[in-house]
Amino acid sequence: MPIWFAYTLIVLLVITSVMLTMLILLHRGKGGGMSSMFGGGVSSSLAGSSVAEKNLDRYTVLVGIVWFACIVGLGLWLRLQLTSGA
Repeated sequence: MPIWFAYTLIVLLVITSVMLTMLILLHRGKGGGMSSMFGGGVSSSLAGSSVAEKNLDRYTVLVGIVWFACIVGLGLWLRLQLTSGA
């Protein structure tokens, strides 16, 4: 496989990593964990409705699947490069 494939996967991996971090941080805290420790339990929810929370869950899962596929693709590409070079 060409080297541009690996570079494309690396760029996609960085973008999805940042997006996944942001999407996880947007989730509403559901317990007395770190979010309530910094005032998250007292503040009003930004999502406003359960529909927005469900959509946020869907986007988080979708970005997580793309992130995982990038990692698997990079691993397979690296394995193919190592076996063909030896």
